[in-house]
Order: sequence, then C-alpha cells, then structure tokens
Amino acid sequence: MIHLSGVALARGAKTLLADAELRIHAGERVGVIGQNGCGKSTLFALLRGEIQPDAGTASVPTDWRIAAMEQEVLGTDRRAIDFVLDGDTEFRALEAAMETAGGEQLGEIHARFAAIDGYRAAARAHELLDGLGFATAERERTVREFSGGWRLRLALARTLMCPSDLMLLDEPTNHLDLDALVWLEAWLARYPGTLILISHDRDFLDNVCNRIVAFEGGTLGLYRGNYSAFERQRAEKLASQQQAFQKQQQRIQEIEGFVARFRAQATKARQAQSRLKELERMTRIAPAHIDSEFRLRLPCHDRVSTPLLNFERAALGYGDTVILPRVELGIMPAQRIGLLGPNGAGKSTLIKTIAGELAPLAGLRHTGEHLRIGYFAQHQLEALDLAATPFLHLQRLSPAASEQSIRDFLGGYGFHGDQALGTVGNFSGGEQARLALALVAWQKPNLLLLDEPTNHLDLEMRHALTLALQEYPGAVLIVSHDRHLLRNTVDEFLLVADGRVEPFDGDLDDYRKLLLEKRAAPATDVATDETTARVDRRDERRLAAEKRERLRPLRNRITSLEKDMEKLQAELRQLDERLQDPGLYESARAGEVQDLLRRQGALKQELATVEEAWLMACEELEAL
Repeated sequence: MIHLSGVALARGAKTLLADAELRIHAGERVGVIGQNGCGKSTLFALLRGEIQPDAGTASVPTDWRIAAMEQEVLGTDRRAIDFVLDGDTEFRALEAAMETAGGEQLGEIHARFAAIDGYRAAARAHELLDGLGFATAERERTVREFSGGWRLRLALARTLMCPSDLMLLDEPTNHLDLDALVWLEAWLARYPGTLILISHDRDFLDNVCNRIVAFEGGTLGLYRGNYSAFERQRAEKLASQQQAFQKQQQRIQEIEGFVARFRAQATKARQAQSRLKELERMTRIAPAHIDSEFRLRLPCHDRVSTPLLNFERAALGYGDTVILPRVELGIMPAQRIGLLGPNGAGKSTLIKTIAGELAPLAGLRHTGEHLRIGYFAQHQLEALDLAATPFLHLQRLSPAASEQSIRDFLGGYGFHGDQALGTVGNFSGGEQARLALALVAWQKPNLLLLDEPTNHLDLEMRHALTLALQEYPGAVLIVSHDRHLLRNTVDEFLLVADGRVEPFDGDLDDYRKLLLEKRAAPATDVATDETTARVDRRDERRLAAEKRERLRPLRNRITSLEKDMEKLQAELRQLDERLQDPGLYESARAGEVQDLLRRQGALKQELATVEEAWLMACEELEAL
C-alpha cells in the first residue's frame, strides 16, 4: 500500500500540499487530476523517491518495481526498437550475462531468461511500437530522427516494456492520436499492477481508472470510481460544504451580534465570554467554489459564403508524394466535422491544405468570398514570440484595438492583470497553448480548424474550450484524441484512411469498435481485400450526403431548442433564488411576489412547450 501521512510539499515559495493524507492499495488504478502547476508531477517525484516531503511521511513498498514515464527523451543514435527493449533492464542484464557465462551458470541464466519471457521480448517490443503507431521501417530509425512528440511515444513504449508493480504515467495521452489512445486503454486494462496516471482526458480517466485523486487547495481528495463518478461526488461535496459554510456564517454573526450588544453589561458578560470561546474553538469552513477561471469567447465573422470552401478532384500531399489522390469535399457554414483516421493517413495534410498552408498537387481548391480561417496547428506554440507578451501578440494583430478590449479578451483566457504583460518564454506549455488559442479566436474566423487543440490544456481549460465551441456559430473542423471534446462539439465525422476522405457512418463508440475489431481480426488474403475495396462507393457517398442535408435542418432545430431550454431553466433558477429571499415576503412587497409567481408560472409553461417540441424533434431525428 502507498501511504502519505501529514505530507507537506512546496516548490519555492508556493505551497503545493499541506498536511495531505492518501492511501492507495495494491491493484488500484488511480487518476491524478488538478490544474496545471498544482503539483501533480511533484507528487510523482515524491513517489519515485527523487524528493522528500517537507513534512510528514510518504511510503511505497520497498519491494515494488516502479516503472515511470520520462517526460524528456534526448536524441541518441540508439535504434527505436533497442531503446524500447532497454526498458526491461533484467532482460538486458541476462542477455549480456549469456555472452560471458558458461556451464551450470549459463543454464541458470537461460532458465531465468525463460521465466521472464525473454525469448518473446523482441516480439513484445514490436507489439508495443505497432500499437503506438510506429511503422515497421520506423523501428530501425535512431531516436534522434524522431520529433519530440514521437520521442515521447517511444518513452511510453519503454515504460510499458518495463516489468513493474507500480506504473507512473505522466500525461501519456498528450501526443497520441485517437487510434493509439484506444490501443493504450486496452493495454492498460490488462496491466496487473498498481497504476497511477496524470491525465486531462475525461474519457481516458473514465475508461482506465477506478479511483480519482484530486488536488484540492493544498490537500488530496480521494474519490471512488472513475472521473464521471468523481464529478458527481465533487458536486455533492461542494453543495454540502456551501450549505455548512452558510450556516456557520449565520452562527458567527449571531455570536458577534450578541457579544457586541451585551459584553459591557455585567449580567451578560459571562454569557458573552462563553460565546467568544465557542467562536475561538470553531473550525472555520471555507466557502465552496469551482476552480475554473476561464470564460473563453470564440467570436465569428458576421459574413459567410456558401460553401465556405470546396475541393474538386484534388490530390493532396507534399512535394512529389501524393497522400490523398482524389478529394471531393465541401465545407458549409456552421458545419461541425471531426476527422478520424490512423496516424499518417493524411488528416494533417488535409487540414493544412484547407488552411492554405499547402497547395493541392492537382485539382482545384475553391474558397468563398468571405472565408476567414482560424487555424490552430500542433506546432502553433513554436510560432509564438517568446520575447513578447500576450498583450503585444494581440496588439500586433490589431494595432487599432483599445487596450481595454485586448485586456478583456485576454482575461477570458486566464491572462489577468500583470500576466497579460508577462514574457511568453516564461509561460508553461498550458499557458502558451491558451495564448495560441486566443490569437486564433481574436481574428474572428468563420471556419475554425483545430489540430489537437487540447495538448497541454488541463481539464478546466478543456471544459471551457468545449463550451466555447458549442456556442461558436461558425464552421468547425477538428482533429483530436479528446473524445469528450469531439462528442460535445461535432455532429459528423470524416474518415481519412487508405488514401480516401469519406463520411464515417457512426459515432466514436462505433469507431472504437472498428479499431478493436481490426486489431483482433486475423490477417486476410490481400487479394480479397483489394477485391472488396473495388466495390463502387459512389452511390453510398451520394446517399450519405443527401441524408446529411435532409437531417441538417432538424439537427439545427434541436440545437436551437436546447439553447432555449437552457435560457428558460437559467431564468427559472434565478426566480427560485429570488423567491427564497425572506425579505421578499414583507407586506409592502406583496405585489412584487405576485409578479414573480406569475412570471414563474409563465416560464414553466413555456419550458414545457419547448421541451415537448424538443422531444418530438429528437424522435423524428431518431426515426430518420
């Protein structure tokens, strides 16, 4: 069992933990959550024994083997396959010993080698690299030949290769695509040891973890269940805490009022002193609050073209390399598309060509007269001026904009006060990602292209981005491994695979099943596959397009009705709060009460009408 007792941790002048308690039992699968900079990685360093607590004790069973994912991988001339095999240190030690040992000792080494499954070590390493998206030829490349994101995939494979009783994974999903993420979930489901991981991916936490540890104002809260269960428990806890806080504040006011009135009176002095002692002994309850400080805005240009953009017989790729030989695609105003497909199939090529960063190798790319593209790329952070401030970045885009309008906009992205004038080079990856998003949003695009926008963003910021995208009226095209973001912001998918861009008839659960079935299916005859691939899909695509156009008005109506319901529910909540005010029921305010009650009745009736219309529309959509 892992046990933290009275642990205090600080980083410089910042207190991360104070008197924290935590127990994690063998075999539990724990997700660690909290805002960027709260101390999650420092907690991992404590569990690895790299640092000691400033106070209290932290114990991990001494006989546990620990596998921890590196966050930086230096470029070396080690082959990728060898780098991964190096993760199994006992395998490498026995392998080296075989070269020098002889006689009885060699027999013992071979017996131990067989016991640790050493004869399958290379096969296991190839399975890991295959699952994480490395093509066979790439496994012979040296580590230095890979980009930073791919080096982190190698680090993850090396960690999974290491036999362990405790595995520590620090944001393992950040540089994975959706295909690799689905594979990793299936692999971790079979892991027999204790798993502790840091992640900002809600679906990943839901599918992998059975415990959640949350950083909460200098303490660690342990919650049973996955992330969805944590959200429910956290909401109940906050509601209870707020109620207790309000009761305590009322009691404090009563005590202070009594003392103020009677402290000077001899007959009441003893009672006043008694109440003061009660006040001194009282453990103060903090007011409950939700930590999110972000209220993102995604403004949209007020003029659009129909279509915004389309390709005709377009061949897409780089240089002389064609990746997508024949693309027929149109993007309409307010369309919301998610791109699916394996790594290297052409998703980034497609999105870069839509953005205008790449020109089609053949065919046509038509753009609407009023098209304004906002493009957030995976390399967007590298384009930031590290010597400039967030304020200066926006001022360069709009020199005529007022200082207050820039500051107000940056405030929604978490850059308040002096932070708006801070040097970008001193920002964390999450802060730089927020700024890159702000720069895209500031330009008021009517077509938003997002290529893995959630890398480096914590849960609160991801939630804020999801809400902002839901309210954004323009067209959206997203590549992301964050399934929660996709589920809540797009209404159709395109599958980029096998040189084609085609509508995917299904949702993310269907795509996950497809991936798992492909991995589970035995190898089939290539000729059979090619024959099947030659089936004419033209009619299928035409019918699918007609169906989408038929359903679009209905989907738009459902979205509009949902917004109406949210507004009505919000107004009803405000009315309920006003009606709970005791002061409202004084005789002089009787007319006001009647007006509020009439308004409440009218709102309830209006809400019932809208809900009925929404249900009918949903039933119609389901039937179609």
